[in-house]
Amino acid sequence: MKERVLLQGVVSEVLFPNKGTLIPTEDQPSPSEADSSAGILYVEPKKPYGPLAIKNVLPGQTWLVSAHKNGRRSHEARPMRLLRRAPYEVPPLCPHAALCGGCCYQTVPYPLQLSFKQQQVQKLLAPVPDIAEANWLPIQPSPLTALYRNKMEFSFGDSEKGGPLTLGQHRRGAFHDIISVPQCRLVHPDMRRILAETESFFRASGLPYYSTHTHTGVLRHLVVRRSFATGDLLLNLVTTSGIAGKEALLTAFTEKLLSLPLGGRIGGILHTLNDSPADTVQADALQVLYGEPSLTESLLGLSFKIFPFSFFQTNTLGAERLYQIVRDMAGDVSNQTVFDLYSGTGTIAQIMAAAGAATVTGIEIVEEAVQAARENAAQNGLKNCHFIAGDVLAYVDTLTQAPDLIVLDPPRDGIHPKALPKILAFAPERFIYVSCKPTSLVRDLPAFVEAGYCIETIRCCDMFPMTGHVETVVLLAK
Repeated sequence: MKERVLLQGVVSEVLFPNKGTLIPTEDQPSPSEADSSAGILYVEPKKPYGPLAIKNVLPGQTWLVSAHKNGRRSHEARPMRLLRRAPYEVPPLCPHAALCGGCCYQTVPYPLQLSFKQQQVQKLLAPVPDIAEANWLPIQPSPLTALYRNKMEFSFGDSEKGGPLTLGQHRRGAFHDIISVPQCRLVHPDMRRILAETESFFRASGLPYYSTHTHTGVLRHLVVRRSFATGDLLLNLVTTSGIAGKEALLTAFTEKLLSLPLGGRIGGILHTLNDSPADTVQADALQVLYGEPSLTESLLGLSFKIFPFSFFQTNTLGAERLYQIVRDMAGDVSNQTVFDLYSGTGTIAQIMAAAGAATVTGIEIVEEAVQAARENAAQNGLKNCHFIAGDVLAYVDTLTQAPDLIVLDPPRDGIHPKALPKILAFAPERFIYVSCKPTSLVRDLPAFVEAGYCIETIRCCDMFPMTGHVETVVLLAK
């Protein structure tokens, strides 16, 4: 039987990404006060404990925790029961807040959420050389704090072993448990109706969900996109090839969705086959069950066609503010050469092209996104930008022009370590780094400083209200 120490403590701070510090209090509980847990014996500490690492908490909360060693010296605390909320906390808007792992800041007033995020990024970047000379602008709020997501990926599973089929989000702290979220506050009511109807339909069908344990089953994900510009919806049902022979079921599912009373129009219903063992949405094959395989969205006066596997910011109105920050930092780009690396559907590239750049070159690894970027540029009447389909690491060597500005918007893991020296070798006058993960940013920034660039301006932009995530935009200049 495992032995764990039972402790009570107060959360002193939370750093990105959701890394809290728990300070044990003088008054400590006895093991008899612990919640029962199979195979675990709770014991009193033999000596005083110092600060412990803890996740999924907020500053100022008091918790009953289970403590255990993580390595020879450090200790971790596993939250067991919230004993006292922080003084600033308010009731959550979402009824699923206590169980869902999506929104850790539901009980934090929005101005305080912004303050937390700004402070976390500032503290994280503090060790970067010369960062003290940077101009930190106030964090940019999101125009919406609820119903702001234009895309949601729901998973099939069950909330408890052997329970009924469930379609929703991962339970907080339990990767394999899925909970229903019919009242999710992040998405439009149309998306919630589609979620509820899909769960009901496939629960009645008897089809099993795909298990990441046994690698058996059929149903994997439902991805729903909604255009803020048009209100149109694009739905993508993801299953394994075990659905073969169920064409009539897919037809009935399509007809059921099209009969729903929605505020917007369903523009397309897709079916993706995915037999990969990884718990990600990818396509071995894609079938259009109804309509078109894309949506149209608008940003800063430009139109963008979005396909099912294209990267597009999930907060449309927030993205306008994010890209306005990028455009403002870029300044006057008239007659300049601009590279947009990790360009996605070409949003930043086209914004720079529309602002008067002589030429803009985008590189993106997802071919579908590059095709969309080319179509979007043609639709927007932009002839001064072009796009390359490929990995930045491999294709940055093919660029022969001398850029004046390079915009970097890499995935969460940041810039590939082998690609970074190649990018720095272009030696443009300015870089703009758009980061969706500050821990990757703090790893990459020192290389720019070592290459002779100073960090001029930093501004956070909140694209993900109610969550701990934040975008950070950095302007670097020679």
